[in-house]
Amino acid sequence: MRNNFDQEKHNPCLKEQELTIRCFNDNNFVKEKCAFEMENYKICKGFWFSVKAERRRKGIKPYLPPVEEREQIKKDYFAQFKQ
Repeated sequence: MRNNFDQEKHNPCLKEQELTIRCFNDNNFVKEKCAFEMENYKICKGFWFSVKAERRRKGIKPYLPPVEEREQIKKDYFAQFKQ
């Protein structure tokens, strides 16, 4: 079994995925009770899909940035909206 770092390497939304699964387990798999967690996971997946697509267009490899670069990528993205 892979450790969390290995899993996170391939899944930048591992934390959000785990929170969603935990919510399902804690709430007998009632989707309505986990709407926030599910939406957060969906947003995360969409964000990293966009990052990968942009890197692919620019010819930057690997398409999914290494774990150690991801926090800065998120900071740079959110900085665009601060004015």
